[in-house]
Parts: sequence; structure tokens; C-alpha cells
Amino acid sequence: MPLYKTITVCDAAKVLIWKIEESFEALSEGIVLTSHCEQRVQGMKSDLHRRGFMSVRHLLAAAGYTDHDLFYDENGKPHLKDGKHISITHSFIFSAIIVSDYEVGIDIEKQRPKIIKIAHKFTPLEEYRTLANDDAIIRKLTMVWGAKESLYKSFATPGVSFLQNIFVEDFRLENLSTTAQVRYSGVMENYSVWFLEFEEFTCAYALISTDDG
Repeated sequence: MPLYKTITVCDAAKVLIWKIEESFEALSEGIVLTSHCEQRVQGMKSDLHRRGFMSVRHLLAAAGYTDHDLFYDENGKPHLKDGKHISITHSFIFSAIIVSDYEVGIDIEKQRPKIIKIAHKFTPLEEYRTLANDDAIIRKLTMVWGAKESLYKSFATPGVSFLQNIFVEDFRLENLSTTAQVRYSGVMENYSVWFLEFEEFTCAYALISTDDG
């Protein structure tokens, strides 16, 4: 059972990460899906996507939930029936969830050179010219993309632009944390963001800032 890592962000939030090593059949054992999710997974053509989908159900179980505790709203955002907040991600051989008392988002990305080519779509590239080499640029761009994806998932409002509405405060690579903000249609939300790097992947997770800390 490859529960890869568990991170207690604070008393109110926990991250669980799964390394997807099993077959779809092995991952299906002991998991009861809703009829809707059964149809979804059967309709997936990619074996990796199907395995990722099922690994998330094991993460739910590790957090004390089942597929029947999960539902999605009209914007495709996941929720838990007990009122806790949840965000879900999977990329290649890793999946993760974050469960919290407060609004959250999570994203996993593989560190790949092609992110340099698309960086102008989500961040001003001139901010990265001081970095030592391409590897450092790829790492930081992947972090920023993951942070913005996490906030996008949390804010979950159609029309939000990564470039124009989501802002990540600059940070040093070694710090592995920062703050970020969504500003859209008269609404402003502030977040704390953390990063975790492993096996050439980057996980970013964001927790909304609250007045009570």
C-alpha cells in the first residue's frame, strides 16, 4: 500500500500523497464506487488515468472517507459531505489530496523543460532571469505553476486567469513556501503556499488565510 507521504500542514489541514505502482485491478480491490464514478472510470481510455482515479479513492480511505462522501459542484470542484474542504490532483505516477477545515487547493506537476515554452502564459518571465541555470528555472516555474493551479482549484470561479488574476509572491527556491493571492471580479483571497519536491515532481498546496489564523 504505497501511501508515499503524509504531511500535517497545521491542526486544520493534512496532505496525503500516493505513489501509483499497482495495477488498476489491484487498486480496485476493496473500493466501492458510486455509480457515477464507476461510469467515469470505465470511460477512461488511459490506464494511467484509471489507476490515478482509483489511487485517489485509497487516499480518501486513508483520510477516513469513501467515494460516497465525495461530490462535485457545477464548476467541477470536489467537496466532502461532512463540510470539510478537499482538493485532488494526480500526475503520472503520483496522486494527492489535501483535506482541511478551511479552503484549500493542491497540485502535482512533473518537472519538464517544456514549461519554459509556456511560461509566458502564466507568469512574467523576466522574474526568472536571475536564476543560475535552466534546471533552477524549470524548478521555480513548476512551483509557480503548481501554486497558481492550486489557487485556481480553490477559487473555482469561471473566467479566472492565471496571468491576470492569480499572483504568487516571489520566493527563494530553498524556502519552499510563499504567499499568493487571487483577485477577480471584486473578490480578493489571500493564501499561504508550500512546496514539496520529490522524484522530479513538484507538489504545491495552498491554504486560505483566515482572520483567526
